[in-house]
Amino acid sequence: MSVAALLPIAVPLVAAGLSMALLGRLRAQRAIGIAASAATLTAAVWLLIGVHHGGPVTVVVGAWEAPIGISLVADRLSAVLLVVAEVMLAGVLAFAMGRRGDERSMRFFHPVYHVLAAGVAISFLTGDLFTLFVGFEVMLMASYVLLTHRADAARVRSTITYVVVGLVASVFFLVAIALTYAATGTVDLAELASRLDTVPSSVRSLLALTTLVVFGIKAAVFPLFFWLPDSYPAAPAPVTAIFAGLLTKVGVYAILRTRTLLFAEDGPSELLLVVAGATMVAGVLGAIAQDDIKRILSFHIVSQIGYMIMGIALFTAASLAATVFYVVHHIAVKTSLFLIGGLIEDVEGTGSLRRIGGLARSRPLLAALFLPAALSLAGLPPFSGFVAKLALVEAGVSAGSWAIVGVSVTVSLLTLVSMTKIWNGAFLGEPEGPPAVAERRKLPVLSTAAAAAVVAVGLAVAAVAGPLLDYAGDTAAGLGAAVVEEAP
Repeated sequence: MSVAALLPIAVPLVAAGLSMALLGRLRAQRAIGIAASAATLTAAVWLLIGVHHGGPVTVVVGAWEAPIGISLVADRLSAVLLVVAEVMLAGVLAFAMGRRGDERSMRFFHPVYHVLAAGVAISFLTGDLFTLFVGFEVMLMASYVLLTHRADAARVRSTITYVVVGLVASVFFLVAIALTYAATGTVDLAELASRLDTVPSSVRSLLALTTLVVFGIKAAVFPLFFWLPDSYPAAPAPVTAIFAGLLTKVGVYAILRTRTLLFAEDGPSELLLVVAGATMVAGVLGAIAQDDIKRILSFHIVSQIGYMIMGIALFTAASLAATVFYVVHHIAVKTSLFLIGGLIEDVEGTGSLRRIGGLARSRPLLAALFLPAALSLAGLPPFSGFVAKLALVEAGVSAGSWAIVGVSVTVSLLTLVSMTKIWNGAFLGEPEGPPAVAERRKLPVLSTAAAAAVVAVGLAVAAVAGPLLDYAGDTAAGLGAAVVEEAP
């Protein structure tokens, strides 16, 4: 199990180095990418099975014990999210390999993409705050390159906010780590869980607020989400898909981990409930106002994050289990929607709803892929989004938090409205002007197959919703701090 915990970090880093050494050989880079994805996914599944049957796995890197050394910890939560992340990383990599485009640009994509994958694994597996900071920085450095590499001036301008906000968040994170170490003498999460009880309540509240701001920026919660809707649509489709599926969910994971382990409360957090509701509303209203597929989907990232924060804010066993399930569902569904949006842009030359139309007739395969993912995002049965939202609503009703339940149901209906807007505009309607491309383009076979596979993962989440919810319930029970029992 120790080897399984190290491989998801070590393999992508080695793959990145080999890909850099083979910049002029795209086929070799692709072979390395396939091998690395297979190895890391196998290791993640192996780790999940081991954690499920044998309990948490802790690896002390270099034989240096905490708090001096670096510890990697895999429990039920980090293991299941790592498996889903590796599946998405493999799917998006296959999608990128199948796209038409500049091979010179793609040869730089591979090494940076592997670095991003290593950063995601570090963030999920770390056992201390400073290594979590390192994981975030590895992801950010890779994301900067992926966003701006071979970009034109307009795209660079649109990503400046992302870069600046990322740097500001990094500074805040370092301040939070410094304050935590000054107050407790450690940044190891296991030791912090016991030492924070001995610090003054005012200091503990300051640390909780500081970390919430940092991770709130990463997760794009209200009012810290302003950077996302302008930055993500400017990126190439594979980059946007993996950003949408994973990066914000790493922020949610950090909030979930710290709220349950370090800053547990006696009941629902009013602050987080307000943040959750505002995030849902701001995101869905922004989505309804847009007329471009990627911008609509980008605002929905924000809106859906609100549901996850709702589960954390309620802080019951049922709500935390629903949050775990929601994160798994959303990673798959949101990644698939951005991949389908990328396919639409590839063949139609634009994602503007005014410039495309009739895809249900001309591209029935795209319609068949889009519909289940869109309905799942909106929370319609029998898809995974319905199961996730129903579990959250039930947890909210049990906790007596009627206001957030009402907001969540209303936002779900508005999400359906915006998904209907895409369906009517892109798949049923007629374009208002001439097509963006002169010739009819064929769907890239490998990219389409990769998108279909990711859609299938989302459908599989719905198919195994019962066992997965049971797993999420066991995960919630082992998150560390005691949670509030549901009201009778």
